Amino acid sequence: MSEGPLGRLERRAWEPEGLYLGLMSGTSADGVDAALVRLSDRPDGGLDLRLEGFQTVPYPDPVQEALARLSTGGGPEAISWLHAAIGEAFGEAAEALLRERGVPAERVVAIGSHGQTVWHAPPSSGATLPHTLQLGQPHRIALRTGIPVVADFRSADLALGGEGAPLVPYFDWKLFTDAYEGRFVLNLGGIANGTYLPPGAQQEQVLAFDTGPGNALIDAAMVLTTAGRERYDRDGRCAAEGRVDPELLERWMAHSFFRRRPPKSTGREVFGLPFVQSCWEEAKARGRSDADLIATLTALTAHTIAEASARFLGRLDRVILSGGGVHNLTLCRMLREAFQQRGLCPSWALSDAFGVPADAKEAIAFALFAREFLRGVPVGLPLVTGARRSVRLGLLVLPD
Repeated sequence: MSEGPLGRLERRAWEPEGLYLGLMSGTSADGVDAALVRLSDRPDGGLDLRLEGFQTVPYPDPVQEALARLSTGGGPEAISWLHAAIGEAFGEAAEALLRERGVPAERVVAIGSHGQTVWHAPPSSGATLPHTLQLGQPHRIALRTGIPVVADFRSADLALGGEGAPLVPYFDWKLFTDAYEGRFVLNLGGIANGTYLPPGAQQEQVLAFDTGPGNALIDAAMVLTTAGRERYDRDGRCAAEGRVDPELLERWMAHSFFRRRPPKSTGREVFGLPFVQSCWEEAKARGRSDADLIATLTALTAHTIAEASARFLGRLDRVILSGGGVHNLTLCRMLREAFQQRGLCPSWALSDAFGVPADAKEAIAFALFAREFLRGVPVGLPLVTGARRSVRLGLLVLPD
Protein backbone atom coordinates (compact mmCIF):
# COMPACT_ATOMS: atom_id res chain seq x y z
CA MET A 1 0.00 0.00 0.00
CA SER A 2 1.36 3.43 -0.95
CA GLU A 3 2.09 5.92 1.80
CA GLY A 4 -0.55 8.65 2.20
CA PRO A 5 0.13 12.38 2.69
CA LEU A 6 -0.25 12.20 6.47
CA GLY A 7 2.25 9.34 6.70
CA ARG A 8 4.76 11.21 4.56
CA LEU A 9 4.32 14.33 6.69
CA GLU A 10 4.83 12.45 9.96
CA ARG A 11 7.94 10.78 8.56
CA ARG A 12 9.39 14.17 7.51
CA ALA A 13 8.64 15.59 10.96
CA TRP A 14 10.79 12.91 12.58
CA GLU A 15 13.79 13.64 10.39
CA PRO A 16 16.56 15.18 12.54
CA GLU A 17 16.49 18.49 10.63
CA GLY A 18 13.78 20.37 8.79
CA LEU A 19 12.43 23.77 7.73
CA TYR A 20 9.29 25.11 9.40
CA LEU A 21 7.42 28.37 9.03
CA GLY A 22 5.73 30.21 11.89
CA LEU A 23 2.98 32.83 11.45
CA MET A 24 1.80 35.15 14.19
CA SER A 25 -0.19 38.34 14.67
CA GLY A 26 -0.31 39.72 18.19
CA THR A 27 -2.59 41.99 20.15
CA SER A 28 -1.44 45.03 18.18
CA ALA A 29 -3.16 43.48 15.12
CA ASP A 30 -1.12 45.49 12.62
CA GLY A 31 0.28 42.70 10.46
CA VAL A 32 1.64 39.19 10.16
CA ASP A 33 5.04 38.12 11.50
CA ALA A 34 6.48 35.29 9.40
CA ALA A 35 9.56 33.31 10.46
CA LEU A 36 11.33 30.60 8.48
CA VAL A 37 13.20 28.38 10.92
CA ARG A 38 15.52 25.42 10.54
CA LEU A 39 15.05 23.06 13.50
CA SER A 40 17.42 20.22 14.29
CA ASP A 41 18.00 17.71 17.07
CA ARG A 42 21.19 17.80 19.13
CA PRO A 43 22.93 14.58 20.15
CA ASP A 44 22.10 15.34 23.80
CA GLY A 45 18.39 15.49 23.00
CA GLY A 46 18.27 19.28 22.94
CA LEU A 47 17.10 21.55 20.17
CA ASP A 48 19.01 23.78 17.78
CA LEU A 49 17.28 26.44 15.73
CA ARG A 50 18.50 28.74 13.01
CA LEU A 51 16.39 31.61 11.74
CA GLU A 52 16.55 31.48 7.94
CA GLY A 53 14.32 34.49 7.35
CA PHE A 54 11.88 36.86 9.03
CA GLN A 55 9.62 39.67 7.93
CA THR A 56 6.47 41.45 8.99
CA VAL A 57 3.80 41.95 6.35
CA PRO A 58 1.29 44.69 7.24
CA TYR A 59 -2.38 43.83 7.02
CA PRO A 60 -4.20 45.35 4.03
CA ASP A 61 -6.08 48.51 5.00
CA PRO A 62 -9.54 46.85 4.78
CA VAL A 63 -8.42 44.16 7.27
CA GLN A 64 -6.96 46.70 9.72
CA GLU A 65 -10.11 48.82 9.49
CA ALA A 66 -12.37 45.81 9.99
CA LEU A 67 -10.35 44.68 13.02
CA ALA A 68 -10.60 48.18 14.51
CA ARG A 69 -14.38 48.16 14.03
CA LEU A 70 -14.63 44.68 15.51
CA SER A 71 -13.08 45.89 18.77
CA THR A 72 -16.07 48.18 19.29
CA GLY A 73 -18.69 45.72 18.04
CA GLY A 74 -19.20 43.62 14.93
CA GLY A 75 -21.72 41.12 13.64
CA PRO A 76 -21.25 37.58 12.34
CA GLU A 77 -20.76 38.76 8.74
CA ALA A 78 -17.79 40.92 9.76
CA ILE A 79 -16.24 38.05 11.73
CA SER A 80 -16.79 35.57 8.90
CA TRP A 81 -15.23 37.94 6.34
CA LEU A 82 -12.25 38.61 8.61
CA HIS A 83 -11.69 34.88 9.14
CA ALA A 84 -11.25 34.47 5.39
CA ALA A 85 -9.36 37.74 4.81
CA ILE A 86 -6.87 37.08 7.62
CA GLY A 87 -6.32 33.56 6.28
CA GLU A 88 -5.45 35.09 2.92
CA ALA A 89 -3.14 37.62 4.60
CA PHE A 90 -1.34 34.86 6.50
CA GLY A 91 -0.95 32.81 3.32
CA GLU A 92 0.38 35.86 1.48
CA ALA A 93 2.90 36.54 4.27
CA ALA A 94 4.15 32.94 4.07
CA GLU A 95 4.50 33.13 0.29
CA ALA A 96 6.27 36.50 0.48
CA LEU A 97 8.87 35.20 2.91
CA LEU A 98 9.56 32.06 0.89
CA ARG A 99 9.84 34.18 -2.25
CA GLU A 100 12.24 36.60 -0.55
CA ARG A 101 14.44 33.74 0.68
CA GLY A 102 14.22 31.77 -2.59
CA VAL A 103 12.89 28.68 -0.79
CA PRO A 104 10.49 26.33 -2.66
CA ALA A 105 7.33 25.51 -0.68
CA GLU A 106 8.01 21.76 -0.93
CA ARG A 107 11.11 22.19 1.25
CA VAL A 108 8.98 23.37 4.21
CA VAL A 109 7.67 20.55 6.37
CA ALA A 110 4.79 22.52 7.90
CA ILE A 111 3.47 25.93 8.92
CA GLY A 112 2.45 26.77 12.48
CA SER A 113 -0.19 29.51 12.42
CA HIS A 114 -1.44 31.19 15.58
CA GLY A 115 -3.98 33.37 13.78
CA GLN A 116 -5.36 36.66 15.04
CA THR A 117 -6.98 36.65 18.47
CA VAL A 118 -10.16 38.72 18.45
CA TRP A 119 -11.66 37.47 21.70
CA HIS A 120 -10.26 35.63 24.71
CA ALA A 121 -12.43 34.77 27.72
CA PRO A 122 -10.50 32.21 29.82
CA PRO A 123 -11.63 30.72 33.15
CA SER A 124 -9.94 33.53 35.09
CA SER A 125 -12.22 36.03 33.32
CA GLY A 126 -15.24 34.55 35.09
CA ALA A 127 -16.82 33.32 31.84
CA THR A 128 -19.41 30.60 32.49
CA LEU A 129 -18.19 28.73 29.43
CA PRO A 130 -14.59 29.85 28.74
CA HIS A 131 -13.91 30.51 25.06
CA THR A 132 -11.38 31.98 22.69
CA LEU A 133 -11.36 32.90 19.00
CA GLN A 134 -8.41 33.20 16.63
CA LEU A 135 -9.25 34.21 13.06
CA GLY A 136 -7.33 33.18 9.94
CA GLN A 137 -8.68 30.16 8.06
CA PRO A 138 -5.88 27.56 7.99
CA HIS A 139 -7.39 25.96 4.86
CA ARG A 140 -6.70 29.14 2.91
CA ILE A 141 -3.09 29.17 4.11
CA ALA A 142 -2.58 25.50 3.24
CA LEU A 143 -4.24 25.66 -0.18
CA ARG A 144 -2.50 28.91 -1.10
CA THR A 145 0.99 27.75 -0.14
CA GLY A 146 0.70 24.00 -0.71
CA ILE A 147 2.16 23.45 2.78
CA PRO A 148 0.46 21.56 5.67
CA VAL A 149 -0.73 23.93 8.40
CA VAL A 150 -1.08 23.38 12.14
CA ALA A 151 -3.42 25.95 13.71
CA ASP A 152 -5.92 26.51 16.54
CA PHE A 153 -3.42 26.06 19.37
CA ARG A 154 -5.59 27.35 22.24
CA SER A 155 -8.92 25.52 22.04
CA ALA A 156 -7.92 22.13 23.44
CA ASP A 157 -6.36 23.70 26.53
CA LEU A 158 -9.53 25.71 27.24
CA ALA A 159 -11.66 22.60 26.75
CA LEU A 160 -9.62 21.00 29.55
CA GLY A 161 -10.20 23.90 31.92
CA GLY A 162 -7.02 25.82 31.09
CA GLU A 163 -6.44 29.45 30.23
CA GLY A 164 -5.36 28.64 26.68
CA ALA A 165 -2.48 31.05 27.30
CA PRO A 166 0.31 31.82 27.50
CA LEU A 167 1.54 29.26 24.97
CA VAL A 168 5.16 30.36 24.50
CA PRO A 169 6.49 29.05 27.88
CA TYR A 170 7.25 25.64 26.34
CA PHE A 171 9.45 27.39 23.78
CA ASP A 172 11.07 29.52 26.51
CA TRP A 173 11.81 26.41 28.55
CA LYS A 174 13.42 24.65 25.57
CA LEU A 175 15.54 27.63 24.53
CA PHE A 176 16.35 29.75 27.60
CA THR A 177 16.71 27.43 30.62
CA ASP A 178 20.09 27.82 32.31
CA ALA A 179 21.71 25.52 34.84
CA TYR A 180 22.79 28.38 37.11
CA GLU A 181 20.55 31.42 36.49
CA GLY A 182 16.97 32.13 37.46
CA ARG A 183 15.51 33.77 34.34
CA PHE A 184 12.34 35.69 33.52
CA VAL A 185 11.68 35.61 29.77
CA LEU A 186 9.44 38.64 29.28
CA ASN A 187 7.54 39.33 26.09
CA LEU A 188 6.37 42.92 25.66
CA GLY A 189 3.61 42.46 23.13
CA GLY A 190 0.20 44.08 23.28
CA ILE A 191 -0.22 42.05 26.46
CA ALA A 192 2.87 41.42 28.56
CA ASN A 193 3.57 37.81 29.46
CA GLY A 194 6.54 36.18 31.07
CA THR A 195 8.03 32.77 31.73
CA TYR A 196 9.96 32.18 34.92
CA LEU A 197 12.69 29.53 34.70
CA PRO A 198 14.42 28.68 37.98
CA PRO A 199 18.02 27.43 37.67
CA GLY A 200 18.05 24.10 35.84
CA ALA A 201 14.26 24.23 35.42
CA GLN A 202 12.39 21.02 34.76
CA GLN A 203 9.17 21.34 32.77
CA GLU A 204 7.03 21.01 35.88
CA GLN A 205 8.91 23.94 37.51
CA VAL A 206 8.04 26.46 34.79
CA LEU A 207 5.84 29.36 35.91
CA ALA A 208 4.27 31.64 33.30
CA PHE A 209 1.35 34.06 33.07
CA ASP A 210 0.14 37.32 31.59
CA THR A 211 1.19 40.21 33.81
CA GLY A 212 -1.30 42.60 32.19
CA PRO A 213 -0.90 45.29 29.53
CA GLY A 214 2.23 45.52 27.43
CA ASN A 215 1.86 47.91 24.53
CA ALA A 216 -1.94 47.69 24.33
CA LEU A 217 -2.83 50.65 26.55
CA ILE A 218 -0.04 52.84 25.19
CA ASP A 219 -1.04 52.11 21.58
CA ALA A 220 -4.74 52.71 22.24
CA ALA A 221 -3.97 55.98 24.02
CA MET A 222 -1.84 57.17 21.11
CA VAL A 223 -4.66 56.44 18.66
CA LEU A 224 -7.15 58.19 20.96
CA THR A 225 -5.12 61.31 21.66
CA THR A 226 -3.92 61.81 18.07
CA ALA A 227 -7.27 61.00 16.41
CA GLY A 228 -5.64 58.01 14.75
CA ARG A 229 -2.62 59.81 13.30
CA GLU A 230 -0.23 57.81 15.50
CA ARG A 231 -0.70 54.11 16.28
CA TYR A 232 2.11 53.74 18.83
CA ASP A 233 4.57 55.78 20.88
CA ARG A 234 7.68 55.67 18.71
CA ASP A 235 10.75 55.06 20.93
CA GLY A 236 8.64 56.14 23.93
CA ARG A 237 9.10 59.81 23.00
CA CYS A 238 5.61 60.93 24.01
CA ALA A 239 5.86 59.23 27.42
CA ALA A 240 9.28 60.84 27.93
CA GLU A 241 7.70 64.28 27.49
CA GLY A 242 4.97 63.64 30.07
CA ARG A 243 4.89 63.34 33.84
CA VAL A 244 3.60 60.28 35.69
CA ASP A 245 0.61 60.99 37.92
CA PRO A 246 1.26 58.93 41.11
CA GLU A 247 -2.38 59.04 42.24
CA LEU A 248 -3.71 57.77 38.93
CA LEU A 249 -0.99 55.12 38.78
CA GLU A 250 -1.94 53.81 42.21
CA ARG A 251 -5.65 53.80 41.32
CA TRP A 252 -5.16 51.93 38.06
CA MET A 253 -2.83 49.40 39.68
CA ALA A 254 -5.68 48.46 42.03
CA HIS A 255 -7.39 46.63 39.13
CA SER A 256 -8.39 43.14 40.26
CA PHE A 257 -6.41 41.38 37.49
CA PHE A 258 -3.09 42.48 38.96
CA ARG A 259 -3.90 40.97 42.36
CA ARG A 260 -5.01 37.63 40.93
CA ARG A 261 -2.60 34.75 41.28
CA PRO A 262 -1.53 32.65 38.26
CA PRO A 263 -2.64 30.86 36.21
CA LYS A 264 -4.12 33.88 34.47
CA SER A 265 -4.33 35.46 31.04
CA THR A 266 -5.98 38.52 29.60
CA GLY A 267 -6.40 40.60 26.45
CA ARG A 268 -7.95 43.71 24.95
CA GLU A 269 -11.31 42.61 26.35
CA VAL A 270 -9.96 43.91 29.69
CA PHE A 271 -7.11 46.24 28.71
CA GLY A 272 -8.40 47.82 25.53
CA LEU A 273 -9.98 51.02 24.28
CA PRO A 274 -12.77 51.24 26.92
CA PHE A 275 -10.16 50.99 29.71
CA VAL A 276 -8.07 53.70 28.04
CA GLN A 277 -11.06 55.98 27.50
CA SER A 278 -11.82 55.75 31.22
CA CYS A 279 -8.17 56.55 32.05
CA TRP A 280 -8.18 59.48 29.62
CA GLU A 281 -11.30 60.96 31.25
CA GLU A 282 -9.72 60.63 34.71
CA ALA A 283 -6.51 62.26 33.50
CA LYS A 284 -8.39 65.16 31.89
CA ALA A 285 -10.42 65.69 35.08
CA ARG A 286 -7.10 66.14 36.92
CA GLY A 287 -5.81 68.60 34.33
CA ARG A 288 -3.25 66.19 32.92
CA SER A 289 -1.93 66.49 29.37
CA ASP A 290 -2.04 63.77 26.74
CA ALA A 291 1.69 63.20 27.29
CA ASP A 292 1.02 62.76 31.03
CA LEU A 293 -1.61 60.12 30.18
CA ILE A 294 0.85 58.22 27.97
CA ALA A 295 3.58 58.49 30.62
CA THR A 296 1.28 57.18 33.36
CA LEU A 297 0.02 54.28 31.23
CA THR A 298 3.63 53.41 30.40
CA ALA A 299 4.45 53.46 34.12
CA LEU A 300 1.40 51.26 34.77
CA THR A 301 2.77 48.67 32.35
CA ALA A 302 6.23 48.78 33.92
CA HIS A 303 5.07 48.66 37.55
CA THR A 304 2.55 45.84 37.06
CA ILE A 305 5.28 43.70 35.47
CA ALA A 306 7.70 44.48 38.28
CA GLU A 307 5.05 43.90 40.96
CA ALA A 308 4.13 40.51 39.49
CA SER A 309 7.82 39.58 39.39
CA ALA A 310 8.27 40.52 43.05
CA ARG A 311 5.14 38.62 44.13
CA PHE A 312 5.31 35.42 42.12
CA LEU A 313 8.89 34.70 41.02
CA GLY A 314 11.72 33.05 42.88
CA ARG A 315 15.41 33.77 42.50
CA LEU A 316 15.82 36.20 39.60
CA ASP A 317 19.23 36.71 37.98
CA ARG A 318 18.31 37.80 34.46
CA VAL A 319 15.41 39.27 32.51
CA ILE A 320 15.34 38.40 28.80
CA LEU A 321 13.20 40.82 26.77
CA SER A 322 11.38 40.31 23.48
CA GLY A 323 8.40 41.75 21.63
CA GLY A 324 7.67 45.13 20.10
CA GLY A 325 7.89 46.89 23.46
CA VAL A 326 11.69 46.55 23.46
CA HIS A 327 11.76 49.51 21.04
CA ASN A 328 9.98 51.74 23.58
CA LEU A 329 12.99 53.21 25.35
CA THR A 330 10.89 54.93 28.02
CA LEU A 331 9.08 51.71 28.87
CA CYS A 332 12.37 49.82 29.17
CA ARG A 333 13.82 52.54 31.43
CA MET A 334 10.72 52.53 33.63
CA LEU A 335 10.88 48.74 33.83
CA ARG A 336 14.42 48.80 35.21
CA GLU A 337 13.49 51.52 37.72
CA ALA A 338 10.36 49.65 38.84
CA PHE A 339 12.37 46.47 39.43
CA GLN A 340 14.99 48.36 41.41
CA GLN A 341 12.30 49.98 43.59
CA ARG A 342 11.23 46.49 44.62
CA GLY A 343 14.75 45.34 45.41
CA LEU A 344 15.08 43.33 42.21
CA CYS A 345 18.36 43.94 40.38
CA PRO A 346 18.66 41.35 37.62
CA SER A 347 20.83 41.75 34.56
CA TRP A 348 18.95 42.61 31.37
CA ALA A 349 19.30 41.23 27.84
CA LEU A 350 17.38 41.04 24.60
CA SER A 351 16.47 37.60 23.31
CA ASP A 352 18.67 38.48 20.32
CA ALA A 353 21.67 37.66 22.49
CA PHE A 354 20.44 34.04 22.53
CA GLY A 355 19.87 33.76 18.78
CA VAL A 356 16.18 34.68 18.92
CA PRO A 357 15.45 38.18 17.52
CA ALA A 358 13.09 40.07 19.80
CA ASP A 359 10.60 40.87 17.03
CA ALA A 360 10.57 37.31 15.69
CA LYS A 361 10.36 35.26 18.87
CA GLU A 362 6.66 34.36 18.88
CA ALA A 363 6.58 33.53 15.16
CA ILE A 364 9.61 31.28 15.73
CA ALA A 365 7.79 29.60 18.60
CA PHE A 366 4.85 28.63 16.39
CA ALA A 367 7.21 27.12 13.86
CA LEU A 368 8.47 24.87 16.67
CA PHE A 369 4.90 24.13 17.78
CA ALA A 370 4.03 22.83 14.29
CA ARG A 371 6.94 20.40 14.52
CA GLU A 372 6.00 19.27 18.02
CA PHE A 373 2.38 18.69 16.97
CA LEU A 374 3.49 16.39 14.15
CA ARG A 375 5.71 14.52 16.59
CA GLY A 376 2.89 14.13 19.11
CA VAL A 377 4.62 16.31 21.70
CA PRO A 378 2.29 18.41 23.93
CA VAL A 379 3.42 22.04 24.13
CA GLY A 380 0.79 23.18 26.62
CA LEU A 381 2.02 23.18 30.22
CA PRO A 382 -0.86 22.35 32.61
CA LEU A 383 0.87 23.99 35.58
CA VAL A 384 1.05 27.19 33.53
CA THR A 385 -2.46 27.24 32.06
CA GLY A 386 -4.36 25.32 34.74
CA ALA A 387 -5.56 22.64 32.33
CA ARG A 388 -6.52 19.29 33.85
CA ARG A 389 -3.88 17.46 31.84
CA SER A 390 -1.36 17.87 29.08
CA VAL A 391 -2.68 17.49 25.53
CA ARG A 392 -1.42 17.92 21.99
CA LEU A 393 -2.35 21.45 20.94
CA GLY A 394 -3.49 22.35 17.43
CA LEU A 395 -5.24 20.87 14.45
CA LEU A 396 -3.76 19.82 11.12
CA VAL A 397 -4.93 20.98 7.70
CA LEU A 398 -3.43 19.28 4.64
CA PRO A 399 -3.21 21.10 1.31
CA ASP A 400 -4.26 17.95 -0.58
